[in-house]
Amino acid sequence: MATTATPSAAPTRRRFLSPWSIGALLVGALIALPIMTVLAQVFVPSGGAWAHLSATVLPLYLRNSLLLVILTVGMASAIGVGAGWLIAGFDFRGRGVLQWALMLPMTMPGYVIAYVYFDRLAYSGPIQSTLREVFGWGRHDYWFPKIAATTGAALLLALVLYPYIYLLTRAAYASQSLHLIEAARALGHSPRGAFFRVALPMSRPAMVAGAAFVAMETLADYGTVQHLGVQTLTTGIFRTWFARGEPVAAAQLAAMLIGFVALALVLERMLRGTRRYVGDPAGRSATAARHRLKGWRSIAVIALCLVPILLGFLFPVVELGRLTILVGDPMWGPRFFAFASNSLMLAAMAAAVLLALGLFLGYARRMDGGRVVRATLGIAGIGYAMPGAVIAVGVLLPLSWADQSLDTWMRASFGVSTGLLLSGSYVGLIFAYSVRFLSISLNTIEASLERIPPSLDDAARGLGSGPARTLMTVHFPLLRSGLLSAAIFIFADVMKELPATLIVRPFNLDTLAIRTYRLA
Repeated sequence: MATTATPSAAPTRRRFLSPWSIGALLVGALIALPIMTVLAQVFVPSGGAWAHLSATVLPLYLRNSLLLVILTVGMASAIGVGAGWLIAGFDFRGRGVLQWALMLPMTMPGYVIAYVYFDRLAYSGPIQSTLREVFGWGRHDYWFPKIAATTGAALLLALVLYPYIYLLTRAAYASQSLHLIEAARALGHSPRGAFFRVALPMSRPAMVAGAAFVAMETLADYGTVQHLGVQTLTTGIFRTWFARGEPVAAAQLAAMLIGFVALALVLERMLRGTRRYVGDPAGRSATAARHRLKGWRSIAVIALCLVPILLGFLFPVVELGRLTILVGDPMWGPRFFAFASNSLMLAAMAAAVLLALGLFLGYARRMDGGRVVRATLGIAGIGYAMPGAVIAVGVLLPLSWADQSLDTWMRASFGVSTGLLLSGSYVGLIFAYSVRFLSISLNTIEASLERIPPSLDDAARGLGSGPARTLMTVHFPLLRSGLLSAAIFIFADVMKELPATLIVRPFNLDTLAIRTYRLA
């Protein structure tokens, strides 16, 4: 339940920048560099390309993007919030397996599930072809859901993005105070009533953070909407930049996309407001208050949990397995395992770096909620909604300039050529991942920090613990579930990331995503 905000551990007014603000400023400057590099193109004349876009396809891009975000967030929230409560609030046979199986759709790239469902459900696919053959129908004799549409794209994206909301809300439900739920039950509320009156309001920060992830991932999606023929701002950026050769107009579209992301972040902060939703410092979690289900109720809950797993993971995997058996991959063997090891290594490196950055920025906001820190948090969230190719270009331009400048200086001073040290390197690739996915780490850790009562900070400070010791001995154990959720999100997203990896990667470094792209 919402309570009036109490002062956090240390946000006091300072005349000069604190070490937290300076560190946050440095991180924010690095994250903003690729974004500002792209946005700098906005002030360059587009030669009439922008006027042409505004008069023709821009209204369509805006309408489809807005509708896609609304539908995807709505459907993903319904699945994620409902599944999170069923797992956290009820005890039934198979619960232990389902609580992890519900995360499996997150491993499915949106463009892959779009390919599978379009292949099965399109007019020329086997389902509609069988219906026409059995009943003798023509094209206009029956109605069939259209998968290649905005609603179809939103449904498919919701099936693979709902775990963002499910994981955060499940963790929030599990950490809620037991006595509040018991009080609601003692006052005559059913489990459903306790959910809507107590559990759901207390989980609002986690739900908002998860919905923000889904909205930004939807705005940045390219493969799904491109395969289904839905024209959004992202497809417009790719088409304008790489097909029409108009980088200035594409940068202006990217600036508009960044504006939408900034608006989403502002709304997310406003929805959190100045209230705090803290757990039980005594550690009595809601897990002890699970309602035991038997009979048909247990079967119904299991069926509800299985639906998103079947649609978002099992059916695509079975279909891909069928295609593997029929066609196969001629490069299966040592080269495949090399692709897999590259993907795993990059995902692990990115997860470690981003967890450290997210933990630092989230803790900086708790210790020093000044304007510099708040501005940095806003900048950190923008990159997540930018297409990977746009971020890759924004990363390569300054890194190439730095390499060329260093090489010129070394040649002039020592007669030695340094070559490319940053461009096309692991450093550049991790940098691109940091710009793209820092919001995942930051939002997840912030939502977890908000559930830690400020009184614990005061108690630790009263016992002589500094910020670092308080973080390691008090906060870190309470943040483990949030850190694990953030690590899973980052790992899965880096494994699936294609455009940034393809453009910034070191020479001859292939991943599973790149292999999939080349086969397609």
